[in-house]
Amino acid sequence: MTGAQHSHPTQAVVLAGGQGSRLRPYTDDRPKPMVEIPGTGTPIIGHQLNWLADEGVTDVVISCGHLAEVLQEWLAQAQLPLRVTTVVEHEPLGRGGGLKYAAGSLPRPDEPWYATNGDIWTRFPLREMAAFHEERDAQATLALARPRIPWGVVETDAFGHVLDFIEAPPSPYLINAGVYVFSAAFTALLPDRGDHERTTFPRLARERRLAGFPLPHGAYWRAIDTAKDLTEAARELGTQAR
Repeated sequence: MTGAQHSHPTQAVVLAGGQGSRLRPYTDDRPKPMVEIPGTGTPIIGHQLNWLADEGVTDVVISCGHLAEVLQEWLAQAQLPLRVTTVVEHEPLGRGGGLKYAAGSLPRPDEPWYATNGDIWTRFPLREMAAFHEERDAQATLALARPRIPWGVVETDAFGHVLDFIEAPPSPYLINAGVYVFSAAFTALLPDRGDHERTTFPRLARERRLAGFPLPHGAYWRAIDTAKDLTEAARELGTQAR
């Protein structure tokens, strides 16, 4: 099947309602997606919207919660590359409930959609992920990342001799990268409240309707959870720019 025969989603949901307690004091006066990557002049959500637009997305629904008005004010004055709607969770619905609530405002409910967590800073070809999703006839596809272990590791032989010290090697395990492709029918499978990763995803996995798309080699991915993540993201971006 050639790439021209694939369609790709043009709508997306961004989950931006978390409190970001591990990023304090940055999140004392703003939601986590509004924290700026040092040196870029742009908050995390701005980078995400630019990336989604570059990948052919025309409409985004942002699910807000903690300090929603700060994010809404920024969106109102920003030069945005696509159409943005916000919905506000006035009480926590959980990740699955938040996705379902936001999906109710997608402009084309009968079409597939992307979703991403609001604290993910990444760049990779979403159209390739959408084609992967379509080829496997999946209800949901999640991007899979292989993060670096944050500690140095020690390599030994079978006799216990130390052979080498390796600083921050790639993990042997793939993790959920927080970026998704969902079929139109997936929305109805989400819980009204709670975590889809404990309910919907395990059910789809048993039915072989859940796919995992490994990020392409060299693709940039980082979850911004702590101040250290901000510093390292800025350093990595500076390295890429040289």
